[in-house]
Amino acid sequence: MGGPSGAPLLALLDVFLTPHQRQLPPGVLGRYRVLLGATGLLLVVNVLFLLGAPAYRSAYQPIHLAQGVFALVGYAVVLVLVRKGASPTPPALVLCSVLTLAYVIACFAVREAIMVSHATSMLLPMLAVYLLGARLGFIFAAILAFNAAVLQVLQRSDSGLELAFVSDPRIWKPKVAAGICVLLGWGLSWLYSTAREEAHTALEQAHTALEQAMMTLRESQGQLVSVFESTDDLVLSLDREGRLVTANRVLKMLFQQLLGREPQRGEPLLDMAPPSIKQDLQQRLERTLEGKRSRAEVAIPIGGKLRTLDITLSPVLGQGDRVMGATLFSRDITDRKEAEARLSELHRSLLDVSRQAGMAEVATGVLHNVGNALNSVNVSANLVFDRLQGLRLSGLSRATELLSANASRLGTFLTKDEQGRQLPAYLQTLSSQLTQEQQELLAELRSLRASVEHIKSVVSMQQQHARFSGVVEQVTVSELIDDALRLHAVSFERLGIQLRREYAEVPPVLVDRHRLLQILVNLLSNARHALLESTHGDKQLSIHVKQSGERLRIAVEDNGMGIAPENLARMFTQGFTTKKDGHGFGLHISALAAEEMGGCLTCTSEGLGQGATFTLELPTQPPP
Repeated sequence: MGGPSGAPLLALLDVFLTPHQRQLPPGVLGRYRVLLGATGLLLVVNVLFLLGAPAYRSAYQPIHLAQGVFALVGYAVVLVLVRKGASPTPPALVLCSVLTLAYVIACFAVREAIMVSHATSMLLPMLAVYLLGARLGFIFAAILAFNAAVLQVLQRSDSGLELAFVSDPRIWKPKVAAGICVLLGWGLSWLYSTAREEAHTALEQAHTALEQAMMTLRESQGQLVSVFESTDDLVLSLDREGRLVTANRVLKMLFQQLLGREPQRGEPLLDMAPPSIKQDLQQRLERTLEGKRSRAEVAIPIGGKLRTLDITLSPVLGQGDRVMGATLFSRDITDRKEAEARLSELHRSLLDVSRQAGMAEVATGVLHNVGNALNSVNVSANLVFDRLQGLRLSGLSRATELLSANASRLGTFLTKDEQGRQLPAYLQTLSSQLTQEQQELLAELRSLRASVEHIKSVVSMQQQHARFSGVVEQVTVSELIDDALRLHAVSFERLGIQLRREYAEVPPVLVDRHRLLQILVNLLSNARHALLESTHGDKQLSIHVKQSGERLRIAVEDNGMGIAPENLARMFTQGFTTKKDGHGFGLHISALAAEEMGGCLTCTSEGLGQGATFTLELPTQPPP
């Protein structure tokens, strides 16, 4: 297609402009072109006028030649200013001034009424308004109107100047009308120029907005393409027929591995899918084109290895929520699946270790308490042995021997014999001593029996809990807490720890008895350590049990060493401990066990030396 019909003329005018002027906005460039075109035409006409003047000497006066030379010089100045100036306004002022002055001089030189209604009188205001604007153009229009309506009605006669409109209305009326027409011409030019400038401004604004929108669109498109190309996910879009619209490099690399070539735009992509997933993808695409989002995990053999892809199909909506196509996002989650499998296996192993650690913790408590009870048994047994060895049975034997030896004269012996008279008092004293020693031995034996019963109770309780490990059953929480306390009873008594139990009336809960006992023993053991290292004279341990909705709360509170604020968030982290001989495993295992039972284990403390509270929350009903 060719260019506009005026393109050669515009190219000819642009020859006189500098490269900078050719890059100016369309409005300014247009004024330059009109200025050059008008000046060039006037220059040609003026040269033809001067060349034809000698042939018509009788018709031309010297003033006409002077007018032509003056105009010629003015046009040359205009061309120079156009070439050298930075704005079209100065040369336009010169051009309009030269034309106006030359026209006024011609009107006075010709002295004919037709001159005031010459076409030049109408072209000048329009040219001035276009080149200089309405305000400056009005100056030249006013000069021309004043020339037609006022100056040209002055007629020269033999007696001098006289007002022609007074003497002859046929002379002044046309001239006044010509002046008014000049002003009307300026007004019409002003209206046209204003409308044109507004339209041009609106067009420029629209053009600027369009350029900005296109720039924003290109930037957004570039960013979108950059995102598509930089992601490691597979991204593509399809039309309603399932044909490929766009795809990123990951998809191309995948098809290069599967088929040995890259997919082309417009190809039916699902036809190239592996047979194992083709039908499933086709059904999902059909649901997506109905406006439904779909997600699935599919397995594809790639490079001799089965890879798992997470695929998401989403509809592309157009005007009126009409489905125009679909986008497919896919991510290779093979490594994540393998990691999840390894994590699941590690979790099962950790649970086994947790149970073993819990059993070891409970066994440690059992051995500790049994050891303490055995110490008491040993002390009591030694004391009984020493007391039995110290009984005064030899004196009793001698007394019985004296009685046997004097059996025939027992009355005389007890009344007359010196030894016989002392024997009743001796036997009475010996009886009192033996009775006292019997009571002391009975007390030691009762203590010994209590210690043996304690050992028996601890072992029996451990056997009971170990027998039902891993089974969910109804448990009375207060009784299980008392069992856990019994494991530490001797230690608490020896350390002078005051126990305070606040058990609310709560129904039995369905839990794993062994896991719950493991958590309680661990919490009580930590509280005992905290109170052991504390300098408080009043060592207190409080256990609170209450129910809130469908949650059961067991709080173990002590006034021991407390926990530093920076350590609170790490209390349940594996390997973290504040004990010198700790392994950092107990609280971590307890937290895992609580989560597995559908609950949680939390810790609060106001700081070092302020004690700590561990709260175990469990559901009243076990999780599925």
